[in-house]
Amino acid sequence: MREVRNRQHSMIIVPLDIPGLKLIRPLSVFGYLDQPHGGHFEIHFNEVRVPASNLILGEGRGFEIAQGRLGPGRIHHCMRSIGVAESALQIMCERAAQRVTFGKKLYQHEVVAHWIAESRVAIEQARLLTLKAASSIDTKGSAQARKEIAMIKVVAPRAVLKVVDYAIQVCGGAGVSQDFPLARMFAFIRTLRIADGPDEVHLSAIAKLELQDQAKQLTSKM
Repeated sequence: MREVRNRQHSMIIVPLDIPGLKLIRPLSVFGYLDQPHGGHFEIHFNEVRVPASNLILGEGRGFEIAQGRLGPGRIHHCMRSIGVAESALQIMCERAAQRVTFGKKLYQHEVVAHWIAESRVAIEQARLLTLKAASSIDTKGSAQARKEIAMIKVVAPRAVLKVVDYAIQVCGGAGVSQDFPLARMFAFIRTLRIADGPDEVHLSAIAKLELQDQAKQLTSKM
């Protein structure tokens, strides 16, 4: 039954210059145009027809193609996110060491010191889970590493958003201006709680896989 359910979609190549296809407009994300890799467009299809030879791999293999990219793609997003968090923490520390309020450097205020500490903790936690997921992919393959991939896809964006938000708070109004990259960082990372599967879908998958693992352990003890 699962095999049949996973073969209901196909992928086809549609040339941009084909009759009936019209690019309407590029879509912005939090006001930013996502241009580096082509962006996201609103596209209208009106009676568009392509030859059967444009079918990729074969009929019903769309889900297979998507899943082949999504596992490694999700962990790649997490790796990049951790790099963003490191940059945000660096900005936070530099600002905290330069800015003086109430006669003290910002980092000398306990709340800011705690933000710095919590940021480092969050980054290291996310990094270790990312490494575990990557190791699972290498040793077991993406299909068998589904739980680890889903976990890091939930954990990394949430952790990095927390770090970026702290950095914005330390920088004050400048943190949301074009003088710092923090606003763009926040916009990019926030999309990852939706892209390649929203948090809620991954959490449901984690719960299902965990219950299956627990059931196997319980059965083995009986």
